Amino acid sequence: MGEASKISRYLYTVIVLFLIWLLLTASLDPQELGFGLILSLIVAAFTYEIFSTGGLANLHPKRIAYAIAYVPYFLWAMIMANLDVAYRVLHPRRPIRPGIVHCKTVLKSDVGKLALANSITLTPGTITLDVDDENYFIHWIWVPDEAMTEEEGEHVKAASANITQPFEKFLKVIFG
Repeated sequence: MGEASKISRYLYTVIVLFLIWLLLTASLDPQELGFGLILSLIVAAFTYEIFSTGGLANLHPKRIAYAIAYVPYFLWAMIMANLDVAYRVLHPRRPIRPGIVHCKTVLKSDVGKLALANSITLTPGTITLDVDDENYFIHWIWVPDEAMTEEEGEHVKAASANITQPFEKFLKVIFG
């Protein structure tokens, strides 16, 4: 691995750590900014090799735009799922049909797959139970069809269209 790549990865790590510092402290006091920058420089020196493989290339404007757009999209999906689960809990007949469904993803990077698994789990009504390569096994509160829990082709496509694909359109651009 070349020296430029190490520098790029180090700088990217410093930038991300410093941004996290800014979000956590919510302060623009010069002393706190200075301390946060020094701390980011030190922590990045020890962690940049495991933090990023792409370095500054991760800061491509298209990736940043999709990441910014993903936040409100995810929040909207989470609100809608909360309302759906609340309806199911408060309904007199409790209309639930839980089951484990098999979904597939088109994401290739491990970080992208992790982000997808977390997005699914953080959305009420779904929990990612297992990830095996491109296969996701998800517990879903409302499986539309009992046959959908089978691992046959059309059922996997239908479950993937409902659960993984809405998030993948963003995560594929963000994480590659």
